[in-house]
Amino acid sequence: MNLRDLEYLIAIAEELHFHKAAEKCFVSQPTLSGQIKKLEEELGVLLIERSNRQVMMTYAGKAIVEQARQVISSTRVIKEMAQSFSDPMQAEIQLGLIPTVAPYLLPKIMAPLRQQYPQLKLWLHEYQTHVLLEKLRCAELDLLILALPIDSHEFSEWDLFQEPFWLAVSRDDDLANRPCIELEDINQKEILLLEEGHCLRDHALDVCYLAGASESNNFHATSLETLRHMVGEGMGITLLPELAVPKRAITEENICYIPFKQPVPTRRIGMLFRKGSYREKAYGQIANIIRTIFID
Repeated sequence: MNLRDLEYLIAIAEELHFHKAAEKCFVSQPTLSGQIKKLEEELGVLLIERSNRQVMMTYAGKAIVEQARQVISSTRVIKEMAQSFSDPMQAEIQLGLIPTVAPYLLPKIMAPLRQQYPQLKLWLHEYQTHVLLEKLRCAELDLLILALPIDSHEFSEWDLFQEPFWLAVSRDDDLANRPCIELEDINQKEILLLEEGHCLRDHALDVCYLAGASESNNFHATSLETLRHMVGEGMGITLLPELAVPKRAITEENICYIPFKQPVPTRRIGMLFRKGSYREKAYGQIANIIRTIFID
C-alpha cells in the first residue's frame, strides 16, 4: 500500500466514475483500475462495487476512504512542517479562491508575488465557498481567499481588504448618467443576482434589503460575466464587486458602472487557513503583499 493508491481510492469515492477519477489523478484508467485491484487484494476486502452502469463504494470502502483522507491530510501536514523549517517561501501552496474573486484578483497579485517570491509555487483552484471549506478541512487545499465572515471556529481568518459594490445598468437606464448613486435610488428596483451557492449572492441580497430593492425571480446567473451580459442586453440591473468593474470605459459595451455614495455597501475579502498551520508565516507574507496592493 502507498499514498498514491489511497489518493486513487479517494478520487473514485468522489467521482464514482473510473475514467473521471483517472483524469483527476492524471493517470490512465487501466493504471488506476489496476492499482485499486491490487489494493483490494492486499487488504483482502472489496472496496468498490463495479457494474456497467454504476460505481458504488462498499461499506468497507467508505470506511477506508475516510481513514485514507486522514492519512493524506497528516502526510501533507508533515510536508508543511518540513517546508516551514527550511524556507517557507520556496514551497508549493494549494490556493483556493471563490469564482467572484479569482478572475479579477489573480491578475493583480500574481506578478508581485512572483517577483517577490520566485520560488513560491501557487496551485490555483476555483470553487464555491462550501466546496473550498470542505477541501481546506480535509487538507486538499492549504489557503483560501474568499468573502468573510465564515461561520466556523476551526480556521484562522485574516482580513485582506474591503471591496465596494457598484451598480451596473444599461446606457438606456434612467440611472445611467449619474456620477454616483445612493442606496435609496434603487428602492423598489429588481436586481439581477447570481444563483444559489455563490456567497456574493447573499452579500448582494443584504444590499437589496438595506436599499428596499428586491431580486429578480425571472433569472439567476451562473457567473458575474453572465450578469454583465444580461445588463448589457438591457435585461435589468445588477450589483458588481469593484474588482469586476473595468477601470476604463469600454465603448462597445452598453453598460454604465456607477459607484455608491457613503455609506458604500462593501464585502470583506480575506484569507482562511487551518488553525495551527506551520505555513502561517508564508501566508502572512502573501497577505502583506495583497494588502499593500490595495493600500496603494
